[in-house]
Amino acid sequence: MENGEEIVKVNKMQMPNGINQEYLKGPDQIIPANDYISCVPGGYVKLRMQARGPAAEPPISVPGLLSRTTARYPDATALATKRNGQWQKLTYKQYQERVRTIAKAFLKLGLERYHSVCILGFNSEEWYIADLAAIHAGGYAAGIYTTNSPEACYHCLETSRANICAVQDKKQLDKILSIRSRLKHLKAIVQWEGPVDTSVPGVYSWEQIMEIGAKEPDTELDNILKTIGVNECCTLVYTSGTVGPPKAVMLSHDNLTWDAFSISERVRDLKPTVDRLISFLPLSHVAAQVVDMYTTLTNAVPVYFAQPDALKGSLIETLKEVRPTRFLGVPRVWEKMHEKLMAVGASSGSIRRCIVSWAKDKSTKHHEARINGALSAEMTGLPIDFTTLEMLRYWQDGSSCGYKMARSLIFSKVRDQLGLDQCETFVTAAAPLSPDIKKFFMSLDIPIVDAFGMSEAAGAHTLSIYPKFKLDSSGELLEGTETKFGGSVSPNGPGEIMIRGRHVFMGYLNDEEKTRATIDEEGWLHSGDVGRVDSNNLLYITGRIKELLITAGGENIAPVLIEQTVQAELLHVGYAVLIGDRRKFLSILLTLKAKVNPETGDPLDELETETRKWVASLGSNAKTISEIVKTKDPAVHKAIEEGIARANKHAISNAQKIQKFAILPADFSMNTGELGPTLKIKRNVVYEKYKDVIEEFYKE
Repeated sequence: MENGEEIVKVNKMQMPNGINQEYLKGPDQIIPANDYISCVPGGYVKLRMQARGPAAEPPISVPGLLSRTTARYPDATALATKRNGQWQKLTYKQYQERVRTIAKAFLKLGLERYHSVCILGFNSEEWYIADLAAIHAGGYAAGIYTTNSPEACYHCLETSRANICAVQDKKQLDKILSIRSRLKHLKAIVQWEGPVDTSVPGVYSWEQIMEIGAKEPDTELDNILKTIGVNECCTLVYTSGTVGPPKAVMLSHDNLTWDAFSISERVRDLKPTVDRLISFLPLSHVAAQVVDMYTTLTNAVPVYFAQPDALKGSLIETLKEVRPTRFLGVPRVWEKMHEKLMAVGASSGSIRRCIVSWAKDKSTKHHEARINGALSAEMTGLPIDFTTLEMLRYWQDGSSCGYKMARSLIFSKVRDQLGLDQCETFVTAAAPLSPDIKKFFMSLDIPIVDAFGMSEAAGAHTLSIYPKFKLDSSGELLEGTETKFGGSVSPNGPGEIMIRGRHVFMGYLNDEEKTRATIDEEGWLHSGDVGRVDSNNLLYITGRIKELLITAGGENIAPVLIEQTVQAELLHVGYAVLIGDRRKFLSILLTLKAKVNPETGDPLDELETETRKWVASLGSNAKTISEIVKTKDPAVHKAIEEGIARANKHAISNAQKIQKFAILPADFSMNTGELGPTLKIKRNVVYEKYKDVIEEFYKE
């Protein structure tokens, strides 16, 4: 160790006779001049370890983590898949055996050290096994989004030097076959679902490679495992590519296993083999990987796989079956739940609405008291869960009895209908969720906390745990990490959020220029987000540098808060995109909520049921978006004008008021390109697609 920082290649493995506690030095390596950075295949980096606290946790490799959990819980459920109406479960012992078998098959099929196995399909047992098998065999795991075009797949496969590609079905297989002739490193394609045409050279079924791996001796795999270092790359996560082609984020074993450990330390009460989690967010995204794969593996939490059409409507049924104890959703998932609950509420009778209103008031007061008590305790050093202030407020307003009654009468039924009746932790991540929606759920006894992170920080940099959170915060900074605010005179910001710690990535594969533009000479990762931190270590994001609009008058404007304010005033608006960069005034593009094709996920022209009711209540006969756009429906336009006027009352200056709007001809979706895999808006795509509409705003 040098100044508390590990600078050699280290290895921590589970050997057949138990956990090897020694760190084994690998072959001599030349550490780059900036030894926290490596952009080359096979490179190593320093680990930013600290003398005490979570950052002092001994490093462990991904194979070591799987071996440790398997040794502790060999017969516990690791993964569960629903087949033919029944949940089929895989124990940790079976999980590790299959990982090793597939790893041996990958080696037999030609996987080379520091080359990749790309994985293209929905979350599944095979996805997990292929990922960990690639890592065990000394290669890189690299997920590809299922919505990627063949050209986008080509970029990932070629830049990662993929030797093997694992695909879910024939639809994904056809994408790879269409570009195969240009992939100079690709040796084999493995299809894990549906009929497989193995007459195509180099195409294998999952069953075939299981047979191949089972026949191979363990010698080569074990020899490779002995050379794996925790400070070398094991996984590539491709960025969304909103500006230029996607970059391959190199994450080391320690990046992933330490971030999972740090998340676990924050949650604290994860119960091995008892807690349950549903995997449905794209595993190609870092948030799903660090939570669904590594935090569960760290804590022996069983993972249940949702159906491929989870985000198209089936998720609620899986929730009701599995009854997860922890749930992570992106904002659009929570927004969809909010819409359904609002629709149910609108159809209720007046007496029931009065009862629900009373219950929501009791819940809001109860949770606000707990939050205020927890934050006060943090500041005074008292135990978080029991403070005089909290108890006084709790009893003084009578919320103890009222809240318990409301929970029994109303909230237990709401949670039950959502499949969240046994859930203890509700998290939102990947994009901002409106504080109004969080307040709505809190009033229903579902306090949603925030996590903030990025691919380059292995997933999470903040995570709040109830009751220490705020509705407008992006989460509490994880212990063992460092944060500072670039360009700020105050250590608490506001300024660009800069991150340092063991979770910060190694570099962008084969792209030192972009890496050094992202990580400075002191090891600080520049996030591109603007924010501040309060006295409770809660982070607040106030804007994104790349998204900041700078008006013609020179005023910096963060669009998200204004967009959320408009959406709060106009509940039937699907998406809002603020316009105004280098312009004289602000304008906004709006979509109306539409029905969705259940097969493709594409938005339809037909208005969503509640949106249609709203339009009718305005005196309009329109049933489709095209009718409203074509006729510039006066009733709908007047209602939107009034909603924007209400939103403008919250503006902090005249420059931040919206002056014009347009209703777009269709709602957004992943397939039509406006949304990314985690349902975040791709602003550049929207700007380009509707550039004529935008220019119309600013014609003299």
